[in-house]
Amino acid sequence: MNKCKQVPLYLAPMAGITDKVFRRLCCEKGCDVVTTEMISAPGVLTAPKTSRAYTQLLDVEQAEGPIIAQIFGHHADLMADAARMLTDMGKYSGIDINMGCPAPKVTSGGSGSALMKTPDLAAQIIRSVCNATLLPVTVKMRLGWDDQHINCVEFAQMAEQCGACAVTVHGRTRRQLYSGKADWEKIAEVKNAVGIRVIANGDVVDADSAEEILRVTDCDGIAIGRGALGNPWLFGEIKARMRGESYTPPSYAEVVETAMRHARDMEAWKGNPAAVMEMRKHFGWYVSFRRGARKLRTDINVAETFEEVEKLLRSLEE
Repeated sequence: MNKCKQVPLYLAPMAGITDKVFRRLCCEKGCDVVTTEMISAPGVLTAPKTSRAYTQLLDVEQAEGPIIAQIFGHHADLMADAARMLTDMGKYSGIDINMGCPAPKVTSGGSGSALMKTPDLAAQIIRSVCNATLLPVTVKMRLGWDDQHINCVEFAQMAEQCGACAVTVHGRTRRQLYSGKADWEKIAEVKNAVGIRVIANGDVVDADSAEEILRVTDCDGIAIGRGALGNPWLFGEIKARMRGESYTPPSYAEVVETAMRHARDMEAWKGNPAAVMEMRKHFGWYVSFRRGARKLRTDINVAETFEEVEKLLRSLEE
């Protein structure tokens, strides 16, 4: 049985996905560290503390284990104030600065991966956040804006100089979004250029790809995003490989059981119809590997109750 380097496994932040219910599920399956959905610095500072959106974004459960709060923005003072407020809440183990999100609604305002085009401003933000909190500060980044402007090595060195204790590098440029292949060799260049921890991110979908990204990058951790969608067992699969143990994937019955527990926990937290709407995408991911999944997803997307969904899911067992 193969065995590979043992490093922490992180759940990468994903907007609209990495809420407390999904984070807890991933921790149960072997994830070591989780991150909130990205939260705008102005939102942290100005949203009414009783607003449902605010409380749900920041909601944390003890069962999650170490949890990092990720913030985004492009004003150093606001980012520092948000970090200070999140620190004072006493819920989080660290603050992560999003400088990697490629979404146009984020980059158009100068935040997310757009900050890789303005390294001086990025440095000011990192320095300000580090000065505002005693919690560890990390930075999520990409390779650069596009193939003509790859500056991940210099950017990571700058983050280290400004006080960041780690960088998570997604192996694509902003222009790529999530297309093409992640360039793990570039992540390795970052690892060789800095003294802080480097967490590799991009295209880890099974134990084989986890082992390969470790071999190529010699990284200090792996952040898993889309690979965990519908497959929180991925963390356990990778952990088994790291220990040199065999791994048995879940049966379809276990997949259905987990999906429905996910749904019931979401229902208890958000109520209906919000939970039913929120879970539709998750159900689609849970069954994506099954024959007949396309029609099933169509049927699930018009179901109005979890009882209907469970009946549909179990129909594939027959």
